[in-house]
Amino acid sequence: MSALTVRLSDDKHQRLRQLALARSTTINGLLDETVTLMLAEFDAEVRYRVRVQRGAGHQARGLKLLAKAAA
Repeated sequence: MSALTVRLSDDKHQRLRQLALARSTTINGLLDETVTLMLAEFDAEVRYRVRVQRGAGHQARGLKLLAKAAA
């Protein structure tokens, strides 16, 4: 596990502390959850872009499959 130092304004730190308290977690827990969501979003975007590249030039086949699925 790694440690990370983050510089925040006092106001943001206080607001994060209040949010963590309201969610019954720690600031570290909040940040870990946020980073997890951001990485999942990034991974989904990367997978989408790979699929788009693989499908380039196969639009007719894709439309045919969509029509078949709708039937």
